[in-house]
Amino acid sequence: MEDHQLVLYRKYRPKSFREVKGQDHIVRALISALEAGRVSHGYLFSGPRGTGKTTVARLLAKAVNCEQKGSGEPCNACGICEEFLRGSALDLIEIDAASNRGIDEIRELREAVRFAPHRAKRKVYIIDEVHMLTREAFNALLKTLEEPPKHVMFILATTDPEKVPDTIRSRTQHFEFHRLPVSVIQERLEELAQKENIKHEKEVPHVIALLSEGSLRDAESMFGQLLGIADKEIITSEDVSILFGLPKAGLVAKFSSALLHGDIKTAFAVIEQSLEQGVDPKMFNKMAIEDLRTALLLAINMAYENELKGTFSDERIAFLKNLAKKAGVKKIELALVPLLEAYHSPHTTVLPQIPLELAVLRITQTDQNQLIS
Repeated sequence: MEDHQLVLYRKYRPKSFREVKGQDHIVRALISALEAGRVSHGYLFSGPRGTGKTTVARLLAKAVNCEQKGSGEPCNACGICEEFLRGSALDLIEIDAASNRGIDEIRELREAVRFAPHRAKRKVYIIDEVHMLTREAFNALLKTLEEPPKHVMFILATTDPEKVPDTIRSRTQHFEFHRLPVSVIQERLEELAQKENIKHEKEVPHVIALLSEGSLRDAESMFGQLLGIADKEIITSEDVSILFGLPKAGLVAKFSSALLHGDIKTAFAVIEQSLEQGVDPKMFNKMAIEDLRTALLLAINMAYENELKGTFSDERIAFLKNLAKKAGVKKIELALVPLLEAYHSPHTTVLPQIPLELAVLRITQTDQNQLIS
């Protein structure tokens, strides 16, 4: 297990654009620009954390300086590419705007950009969390973006593009990174497990992908934690539950079934039991929502079972099929809507289970003809 202690998202960080997951619209555009030699002097990458902004920025910096031109992809073999891969390239400057947000730092940058690159064709500045810059710093940066030296490229990254002034955005090419679908993250984790020669139960990558909320970096980090502690032949769903505070197997199923049967006592008892296990009510709700959504898709089309076989255990598939047959589309819909509203509830409370409990009340007090008899 010694290699598993190395953070997976660093160990397997993409070395080429084709290895980037879930951002095909951006990758295609950048490769086309590189092939045509129409690379901009300034880019703005925005999107949720962990979706590949910094990774793609580094790839773009490497590709634009690669000594072997042609495909748009960095060759990863020339001297420049090797420097970038080792992290020793002097012409790649990364700045964290959260800790270097003042006008003095940007003035220093403006002075530095005047100097020619050390070895590469272009000196590339990646400014992370650029929205954290002060107004004065943005104004100073704007002057450089308006008339940049030909040997300089700026790649600005942010999780909050609305806080980036329009004057800055108008002088850059803006690419929006999307949250990654559960299926894409799950596939990536399965690839990593194969590379690390780790066996796991079917549902493990899926559950971690669900927990990551669209962040591949978070998913890979969580998977790395599992690999680091699981000193056994196979990683189980129980390992995931213990490490990340998820409800024990069967508890969510019991809750989902109680909801659709209008069994308020059992539903409340399950919530209380999950709290005693230290489970976050919002996470419990999220897993219940996934159960009911899957049952809904099965109720619409039982052939959806084929897509679940590589992910869910036979026992779970059988349970969800039975739930779908008994409940039907309308009844599942009536349960899903209050759960979704509870999950997105803006209310804060000393009792975080209250939004979920209120949702249970709404569902179980529905006309009993609408529920499973």
